[in-house]
Formats: sequence, structure tokens, C-alpha cells
Amino acid sequence: MPLPEKALIAQIRRMAASSTRGRRARGSDRVTFTGIGDDCAVLRLPSGHDTLVTTDFTLEGVHFRRDWHPPESVGHRCLTRGLSDIAAMGGDPVAAFLSLALPKDLPQTWVGRFTRSLIGLAETYGVTLAGGDTAESPNGILADIIVVGTAPKGRSVMRSGARAGDSIFVSGELGGSAAAILQLTTMPKKKVSPRDYPRHFYPEPRVALGRSLREKGMASAMIDISDGLSTDLAHLCEESGIGAEVDAALIPRAKVGRPAREVDLDLALHGGEDYELLFTARPGKRIPSQIAGIALTRIGKITRSRKMFIRTRPDLADELDPRGWEHFRR
Repeated sequence: MPLPEKALIAQIRRMAASSTRGRRARGSDRVTFTGIGDDCAVLRLPSGHDTLVTTDFTLEGVHFRRDWHPPESVGHRCLTRGLSDIAAMGGDPVAAFLSLALPKDLPQTWVGRFTRSLIGLAETYGVTLAGGDTAESPNGILADIIVVGTAPKGRSVMRSGARAGDSIFVSGELGGSAAAILQLTTMPKKKVSPRDYPRHFYPEPRVALGRSLREKGMASAMIDISDGLSTDLAHLCEESGIGAEVDAALIPRAKVGRPAREVDLDLALHGGEDYELLFTARPGKRIPSQIAGIALTRIGKITRSRKMFIRTRPDLADELDPRGWEHFRR
């Protein structure tokens, strides 16, 4: 079972402190803070910056299964969800807060492996685990991650900035995470190796890419692809009050498994948890083929219509329904 609450918090505090020692104050453009140990963390934000705050649940049975996902993957994915939201605003993540509700029969080794992985990813992106909470769960593991970031005042990239005539781009390749879930659900007795599906088990948030798109003024609107391309494009269109047309042949599809094979179009369109960036760019704005080593692909354009269409042939465009992930869908 997990350690008693006081001992568990002390252990997490030691792990967080060892990863952030010497990084508490990093200049006028960074956050200065006091972390775990008081009733609240104290964050002193840099002048001339806006504060970005996001929160995400990671729920056993919804976002992961213990028989499918090692604890390192669960911890990594838990923090990635928040980091990806900050990336989609073009921001810099600086602090995270983790609340854990754990069942009484959960081995402490699981908790330690989960926490080490989460803190390891935080260290990679210069993020400090600055607080959180622990509780006993009557049924399954529940983790809530809050990530705080910053962006220059008024410069965050919003979902609402797209205009008719803008081009639509995506980073990386899509459908790799959904392909892993399909494999796990259709062949539950076959072991799935994280090495064959890295974008599902250990996705990398596109923080450097999002920051670069904001700094260079390339993105007019942006969102991360967590619920699936079709659904997240619909979110962007709704906030911007526009429509979209995408070309099926241009959508970059992930290659997964051994031997590697390209995923079906449906997985690339509607599969979630890719954590790539979907963004728009003004007409005439030059977008390179890659930034920070991440490929960028133009897949369509923004239209005045409030509907979304997908072109499967030069002479045929069908209405595109958002069929990605949505909680409470019946």
C-alpha cells in the first residue's frame, strides 16, 4: 500500500527538491517561488508577462489501465497533458501541482515509479513540482495536474485568431496514439511494447515549437491535438467563428508497430492524445517545413463557412464531423 500521507508527501518533496535544486530563481524573465512545505506555494511572476494556468485529470480506466500502462508511462502522460496545453498557447511552463488520490491496496513501488517519471519530465522542461495534495481513493487512481506557465503580455496564441484564407498546419504525425489503443483493445492478450508506440506511451509536448511559433508571429490561432484532429479543429473553428477545409491526402499519418505501417485515415482524423500542435497562419506567411526538428505540414485552409469539410478527391468534399474524444458522449 502507499506510504502514510505525511511520509508520502515527504518523499515526493525530497524527489522534487533534488530535481530543482539551484533552479528556484532564474532571472527577471523567470518565476521565483517557494514550493512544497507551506499551505500555499508562492509564485513571483515576471513583470510584463501573463500567467497561463491549465488543469487536467488522469483517471484510471479512462486515460490508462494498470495492465496496459507501466507507472512511468502514466506519470509521463499525466504531465504531458498540462505541458501540451501551455505549448498550444506559445507559453513557457514553469511550475506544476499534482494531486493524487490512491487506492489503499496500491503498491508504494507503483507510486514511486509514477512520481519519478513525472518529475523527470518536469526537469526536462524546466518545471518545478511546487505542491499538490494526496488522498485515499475508494476506487482507482486519480491524478490531477495543474501547470502554470507564462507568456509575454498579450502575446499568447489563442484559438480565436483564425480568419478566412488562413492556412491550416499540423506538427508531426497523427494517429499513433490511437493505433496503440486499437491494438490494446482488439488484441488484449498480446503484449504491446512502448517502443513500438512511443507517441502513446511517452508523448513529447511541443513546448519549444509552440514558443517558436509565438515568438516568430507565425501562428494566428493554435490548439493542441488531445481530443483528435477533427474535434480539436472544430474547437478552433468555433472559437474563431469560421469553417475549414482539409485535404485527406495531406494529413501526415503515423507509422507504428513492427514492421512499421501507416495508420488508417480515421485514426489520424479522430484519434486523440497525439499532443501535436494544430495551428493556422495568415496568407503569405512563410512556414518552414520543420521547426525545432518537428515536421510541419499544411493540410488545408480556413473558410468563411461555419462548417468543416474534408476533400478526398479533387472534385469531392464531404462534411467533416468531429468524431474525436468527448466526455459524456452518448
